[in-house]
Amino acid sequence: MLDSFYKTHQYLVERTVGPIRHALMDEIDWHKRLIGIKGSRGVGKTTFLLQYAKENFGPKDRRCLYINMNNFYFQEKTLFQFAQEFMQAGGQVLLIDQVFKYPKWSHELRHIYERCPRLRVVFTGSSVMRLKDDNPELNGIAASYNLRGFSFREYLNLRAGTNFRSHTIREIQNRHEHIADEVLAKVNPLNYFKEYLHHGYYPFFLDKRNFAENLLKTINMMIEVDILHIKQIDLKHLGKIKKMFYLLATSDYGTPNISQLSQDMQTSRATVVNYIKYLSDAHLFNMIYRLGEEFPKKPANILLHNTNLMYAMMPDYSDEQVVMETFFQNALWGRHRLQRGDRSCSFVVDEELKFRICLEQPKRKNMDVFYVLAGVKEGLEQEIPLWMYGFLY
Repeated sequence: MLDSFYKTHQYLVERTVGPIRHALMDEIDWHKRLIGIKGSRGVGKTTFLLQYAKENFGPKDRRCLYINMNNFYFQEKTLFQFAQEFMQAGGQVLLIDQVFKYPKWSHELRHIYERCPRLRVVFTGSSVMRLKDDNPELNGIAASYNLRGFSFREYLNLRAGTNFRSHTIREIQNRHEHIADEVLAKVNPLNYFKEYLHHGYYPFFLDKRNFAENLLKTINMMIEVDILHIKQIDLKHLGKIKKMFYLLATSDYGTPNISQLSQDMQTSRATVVNYIKYLSDAHLFNMIYRLGEEFPKKPANILLHNTNLMYAMMPDYSDEQVVMETFFQNALWGRHRLQRGDRSCSFVVDEELKFRICLEQPKRKNMDVFYVLAGVKEGLEQEIPLWMYGFLY
């Protein structure tokens, strides 16, 4: 039976053409014996696994094997039995896609880790999965990483044929004028920025299909499969979760009205807060709290996870301030702690850095605030162009 898996692996690896090489490829410690790669649906987790296989083994090297838990073969044979057979045949690296679709997957991975010492396992799963909190069997043995959609830097490199590197937030603060000079010598990033906001985050914009329709299908799959399956929510609640997502996605920007949502959905306030958390785990929303507050308290603001989601839900959306704030918080998400600011700033980052997102140059400035300007190619001192925060990864 292994032969059929090898054939599928060879076919897929040979035909894998990753549009870009994610920086995450170099950040993962591939020597770890158990590696989990999480990410929302649509960001390219399958392609990422196949790119790793192609880059490090090639399509015909039987030491590496890609398998997908959609295969009905695993209705009869356990994942551990398969891994053991693969290892005995000389296998060294097993790439398991969509592991959450396999019952008791965390137990099986623990079993493989303990009984197959010569085998390294890399598995992908939904962003809804909480590897360590919900699966104590993997505590101390699984290294977890997040794969994100395209950054603006990655999108720009792909579309303009450039090869710009990423920068830390400190580099951007201290060297943004120099970085802008380097970029502008080759390309005007503003020529690509609006299209990135509309359709540049998810790699499937490269497919010759209607992007918005494809993204709407992806959103539905996130809710119908990822949230309901992983959180073990009864199917009868699906309509309520979808309704709440729509109400939040199309509502005015601001603090969510939990009481009103509870009335609209005819459910408890606690259930509303839990549903918001599930949608956040699925990377459909980001919850923004004030300093000193966190879940399960009510967030100060809820923003869609990225701007592509905004235009899929509201094609004619016109509040540019919210669009730019959504881009900024998405660019920092996952690597920095971002909280709602006070009157002087839009956001506080890592509990110390203050940023104000501006559509035009501020008339008055505070010395402890960085002013992030939309629509400008380059900045000066405290004033930094917004597009540059798309170079954080």
